[in-house]
Amino acid sequence: MSAYAAAILRGWIAWKKIPVPQISPDTPPAFFSVIIPVRNEAQNIISLLQDLERQQYLASHFEVIVVDDHSEDATPELVRQFQAQTSMSLTLLFLADFPGKRQKKAAVEIGIRHAQGDWIACTDGDCRLSPHWLQTFNQIRQSENPKMISGPVMYAPTQTLWQQLQALEFSALIGVGAASIAVQKPTMCNGANLAYEKAAFFAVNGFQGNEQVPSGDDEFLLHKIHQKYPGQIAFAKSGEAVVQTPPAATVSKFLHQRVRWASKWKYYQSWSSQVLAVVVLGANVSVLVVLLGAVFNYWPWWLGGIVLTTKIVPDALLLQQVLGLFGKKRLLSLLWLLQLVYVPYIVLTAILGLRGKYHWKGRQLRTA
Repeated sequence: MSAYAAAILRGWIAWKKIPVPQISPDTPPAFFSVIIPVRNEAQNIISLLQDLERQQYLASHFEVIVVDDHSEDATPELVRQFQAQTSMSLTLLFLADFPGKRQKKAAVEIGIRHAQGDWIACTDGDCRLSPHWLQTFNQIRQSENPKMISGPVMYAPTQTLWQQLQALEFSALIGVGAASIAVQKPTMCNGANLAYEKAAFFAVNGFQGNEQVPSGDDEFLLHKIHQKYPGQIAFAKSGEAVVQTPPAATVSKFLHQRVRWASKWKYYQSWSSQVLAVVVLGANVSVLVVLLGAVFNYWPWWLGGIVLTTKIVPDALLLQQVLGLFGKKRLLSLLWLLQLVYVPYIVLTAILGLRGKYHWKGRQLRTA
């Protein structure tokens, strides 16, 4: 537990030191190719395209490439309709036109191979963007000279208790990922908000080496770019860079999503990522064991209180910073409740993640 507390406290200090980008109108604009892999996003895709149309960025310096992964709804038709009336550079590609290509990594790679930009910006079909999203990426690109920029993602809406607990837990993941980048030991990022040099993608051979894992288009690439270009990963610590995505609608979808994420842990080649995963799992198992021991009078309750406090206090310090960026500090009041459900949940998803079997976007998937 002390290792966990030390890691989170180090992350809290690192988060506070991450520079906040100040957008300048004099910053030379790079050309961004925005890649959006989609599957069955008819309910969301138009809102995202409208957000991109409203970007406060030179229209001549970005393009949007939507890559459809065998959608079974009206997603392609809606993109075509939008394409017909927008002045924004918008391309629609179909994975069905590329034999043997399926799933998100293939969609992203096809998009990149058709991209004109020197920089790739990635998001998902169910996301919402700030008008200054690209401008913020461009400012960081100019001021910090990175090869990759990880952006913050938050869950919205957060009206119900179920949504709020998801948002709180997800904010912790964003905070840990940002802090790990700040200490130059990057462990995680999110493909819903990511930008990187196209040349860097090809320099590390893209997704080669982890094609058998359906997820991981973000973190495996993060690890590969860091390995080749150490110290050249940045985090976009700005409210203008925040991307919003909806929380899981049901418990079943939530568990399948988390199992999908957990299924890639065993394929990590990054030493820091493996250690962090073990430390986090170990801390939560410790909490579960001690609390169960207290319930069955095996250990005194005061011991359970010490263990729980040792975990909650560092979590609260880091979360306060992340939730401040998101404008959702009120969620911190639910941290005690999250601990009660989080401990058995993370143990369960870790076990199920080893099996690597889950449902996603209407498909039954399994890691090789």
